[in-house]
Amino acid sequence: MKGLLGWIGEKKTTFHLWLNLDSCIYKKIHNVIVPAHNGTAQIDHLIVSPFGLFIVETKNLKGWIFGSVSQPRWTQVIFGYKYHFQNPIHQTFRQKKVLSEYLKINEMMIHTLIYFNGDCKFKTLLPSNVINKDLAKCIKREQEVALNEADIISVLYKVKELKHNSSLTAKNHIRGLLDRYSSVTTCPKCGSDLVERNATKSYGRSSKFLGCANYPKCRFTKKV
Repeated sequence: MKGLLGWIGEKKTTFHLWLNLDSCIYKKIHNVIVPAHNGTAQIDHLIVSPFGLFIVETKNLKGWIFGSVSQPRWTQVIFGYKYHFQNPIHQTFRQKKVLSEYLKINEMMIHTLIYFNGDCKFKTLLPSNVINKDLAKCIKREQEVALNEADIISVLYKVKELKHNSSLTAKNHIRGLLDRYSSVTTCPKCGSDLVERNATKSYGRSSKFLGCANYPKCRFTKKV
């Protein structure tokens, strides 16, 4: 479960979205847990609009942030100390896939944004959907209509069902995370099969590891 800083960060984002997005156009749902065939996915903020769905993953971090699309873990440097955290791009990759399957809509209609709302600075080049300011402006830049009124009503109804599902709790979500990451047959990121591969190290030595069959789109690996 998220700690106090994570909870504060999500509340800051909730207020920012409420203040800067017209509620008649952008329907905002927070802390949504979506079921999947291999566990669940937890979405900090989901915005439903005529211009598609927006998944917002919030990070309340200060200091310098280092990372890349392919790295499994990113680094925060603050006061001379280094801390590592899961690559949020990998997180939103799974969230988008699970949400698309649950709602039965095309993934192209779902946009993902990773919002660092702490006092931080990016020290490596990151994709355009990783931001530390102007979240609402980034959402409002998307102006191509993707969903009609009936589509929006259908999506909101299905999401409302999730919010009222008593089995979709944070506790069960954490339990599902542990089960997913202990699997040796199914990728915990995207749900594809895990396959055994060989990695050649220096001096010609090789070692085996498990890798996602969906590589290079999904780069999850696990030691055998």
